[in-house]
Amino acid sequence: MQLVRPTQQPWTDPASYWPSLTAATAGLETPIGAISLPALAHNTFTMLDRAAAHSSPAKPIRVASKSVRVRGIIEAVLAVPGYAGVLAYTLPEALWLAKTIPDVVVGYPTADREALKVLGTDAKLNSRVTIMIDSVAHLDLVDAAIAPTKRKPIRVAIELDSSWDSALIGHTGVFRSPVHEPEAARALAEIVVARPGFTLVGMMGYEAQIAGLANKPSSKIRGFLVREIQRRSVAELADRRGRAVAAVREVADLEFVNGGGTGSIESTAADESVTEIAAGSGLFGPHLFDQYAHFAPAPAAAFALSVVRKPTPKMATLLGGGWIASGPPSADRLPQVAWPQGMTMLPNEMAGEVQTPLRGAAAAALQTGDRVWLRHTKAGEISEHLNSFAVVDAGKIVETYPTYRGEGKAFL
Repeated sequence: MQLVRPTQQPWTDPASYWPSLTAATAGLETPIGAISLPALAHNTFTMLDRAAAHSSPAKPIRVASKSVRVRGIIEAVLAVPGYAGVLAYTLPEALWLAKTIPDVVVGYPTADREALKVLGTDAKLNSRVTIMIDSVAHLDLVDAAIAPTKRKPIRVAIELDSSWDSALIGHTGVFRSPVHEPEAARALAEIVVARPGFTLVGMMGYEAQIAGLANKPSSKIRGFLVREIQRRSVAELADRRGRAVAAVREVADLEFVNGGGTGSIESTAADESVTEIAAGSGLFGPHLFDQYAHFAPAPAAAFALSVVRKPTPKMATLLGGGWIASGPPSADRLPQVAWPQGMTMLPNEMAGEVQTPLRGAAAAALQTGDRVWLRHTKAGEISEHLNSFAVVDAGKIVETYPTYRGEGKAFL
């Protein structure tokens, strides 16, 4: 499958876009996962455009695999100039992907001893995979799994804490690495360089309070506050990350400095200390991004469920639907009913494991056997519920890709 910049945007007309997906997948049984090829291509090129507009030359985008979890899609995106490498979420996943992908960075520390043994003894995988650390404890764990004398040097990257500690509102962002200040980053770098069995090749930082925080909520006041927090955090991080990277570069010749996410492509690209951007969610365009002010990805990935009963003439009940996104339990973690429009879930049932009742004018018109399209809140998590995605273009299925689950892989 080749991704080419589309000349039309069919998703802007919901009345034709969603029924065309229904028609194309009519021969499949629900639950159906579908990806619109032109929508995916639009998102792929739009992310490159956003990066290019804020850096010259344009910084490459490393595909965040946890936001896709479909190997065929990852490989198709990597074939597009401007994308380079994968940011994986577990070491076993990285080892699996690295059999065919030459540059895989694990975005989170690992405690998988068996996978570390493989990494240390397989020359091909060892040269292709970089693990993430943020403390000496991670180095100790690697040594306990496989001694330095029994392995090839392990490629490592240091994660810099990219949250913002505001004097007024306190900690903003996510709790990840304990390495916050440039001095701490350099101190850890010095330990890595002096320690046998390791090679320091990179740094990473994920600014969740910028990349993962919706800045166009329903409340105008909240929207203003979020955007102001993000503005100040961008300035603080650019300064601190710049000093941290400079300090570590005095110790080691870094191959890469990774930063950002789909929601922060602009500010991350503009940070001179960053050499590449991590992004993945924007490829699928989940409904979480409907609440962002500065970009609007197409709804490229969605799933369909069947109506299996009519408890009342004005209702329609779907089989399944409890595909709740991770994070704080709240209404915005529920799947969004995309088509037909004009339906809502019941407050006392919501999206259920085995059934999801809907009500509204459109629900009254639905019959048993009809299909309803929904969008997941977060991108890659939808792949954990499906064995495959049907890729649709021009009203027909042009490709079918198995998800990680469909290939028998459950990494996390």
